[in-house]
Amino acid sequence: MAKPSIDELIADLMRRNDSVVPPPDSTQYQKQHDKGKLHARERLELLLDPGSFFEIDRFVEHRCTNFDMPKTRAPGEGVVCGGGTIEGRPVFVYSQDFGVLGGSLGEAHAAKITKVMDLALKAGAPLIGINDSGGARIQEGVDSLHGYGSIFVRNVRSSGVIPQLSLILGPCAGGAVYSPALTDFVFMVQGVSHMFITGPQVIKAVSGEVVSEEELGGAATHARLSGVCQLAFPDEKSCLAGVRTLLSYLPQNNLEDPPARECGDPLDRRDPELRSLVPVDGRQSYDVREVIRRVLDQDSFFEIHAEFAPNLVIGYARLAGLPVGVVANQPAYLAGSLDINASDKASRFVRTCDAFNVPLVTFVDTPGYLPGKNQEFGGIIRHGAKLLYAYSEATVPKLTVTLRKAYGGAYIAMCNRDLGADFQIAWPQAEIAVMGAAGAANIIHRKEIEAAADKEQKRREKIEEYERLFSNPYEAAKHGMVDAVVEPEETRPALARALLSLRGKRESLPGRKHGNIPL
Repeated sequence: MAKPSIDELIADLMRRNDSVVPPPDSTQYQKQHDKGKLHARERLELLLDPGSFFEIDRFVEHRCTNFDMPKTRAPGEGVVCGGGTIEGRPVFVYSQDFGVLGGSLGEAHAAKITKVMDLALKAGAPLIGINDSGGARIQEGVDSLHGYGSIFVRNVRSSGVIPQLSLILGPCAGGAVYSPALTDFVFMVQGVSHMFITGPQVIKAVSGEVVSEEELGGAATHARLSGVCQLAFPDEKSCLAGVRTLLSYLPQNNLEDPPARECGDPLDRRDPELRSLVPVDGRQSYDVREVIRRVLDQDSFFEIHAEFAPNLVIGYARLAGLPVGVVANQPAYLAGSLDINASDKASRFVRTCDAFNVPLVTFVDTPGYLPGKNQEFGGIIRHGAKLLYAYSEATVPKLTVTLRKAYGGAYIAMCNRDLGADFQIAWPQAEIAVMGAAGAANIIHRKEIEAAADKEQKRREKIEEYERLFSNPYEAAKHGMVDAVVEPEETRPALARALLSLRGKRESLPGRKHGNIPL
């Protein structure tokens, strides 16, 4: 029998390609669009630089012989895998195809994903997973569970080595949720993303509770309440654009520095409005995000976890064109106090920045840890210790600015000198002390105040005395705990000089298998 000609072989290749990639007007595409969703391949077209995507394992098929699976075709095994570039930098991706067996994960489906995960780790390039799946392929039984396990272990091996981003652009339930939970960032879309361990029907059967998918595991729930989602968007296009933005602040891997950009914002820019932006009276609130935007490079602040634990603000920005991670108390919520959720939020972010060589800038204005029975019963001691651990462990350049209040243990937790701040400055109105002047005066001078003829007058005198002697930045500066007391408008120039001088910082921790962070 004669071998086929090259034209016949190419015709066969095109036929096979067409059987895997549905035409743009196919029913498969239309069903996704009717739900307000994009198709697996459309998502990759928007995410990656035009024309940069290369696909691997296009013709992989399942080998399941159970039930009616031998008769069932699953083009591409329900997941599109490969690589491409974002702003010219290599990334590896997989995108589950809900139009093929509901994007369910079987042995071959998982093998495609683990192959691209291995390639990302070998190449030292970010991994982006687009999740849109009905879950484990029941027909394949334990093989599908084996598939999830093989993905999880690779998530862990890659943790802190390459950036891992998970996009939830459809259902993600049961064991499938743990791969995104193991990655660095979870993105969700309102009205499209649903993520939970057990769905509404199971919950109703077990506990009698009635809850919708959106309420149980939608983007708003995970962005505001659970903290599982770092970034939520109104639609898929803005979500995919958000991924591109986030990656612009991160290096390719843990051995590289984050990408610098040309800075069009003068390093010596001074903003006199900072003086009036932060009230001297510690009882008055303000939005710390405005301070961040005015001090760091213009239009560079990209907030993360905005709706979860809003008493603390985190995000990425640039200073002198260099990416930095920002951690700041937010006086507009709970007076900027630290609680369980804020501690978890900040410690996770600090460790992510440290893993990928992103310097940290911390803005401090906190009265302390949030008091209350719920906080104590919920383990504020354990959760608060995470932040102490994260900052102490971090070896990247650490810059700290005390804007106003810095009391007690929270002063230490917000990266003071003892936790390794390389450069620490304070504004003239900063209050650095064990506690507020009023509380301290009432404790130290209680008997004297009680014995006074005019108790209120004596109390005011002792409060003023405490403020003069202790509750100011100069006392801390005397002991070398503050490097400089600067006018608010001098903050940007001071931080820029410090960051540029610390750019080559190298610090090693004692050799060990790993630390034991209080989880």
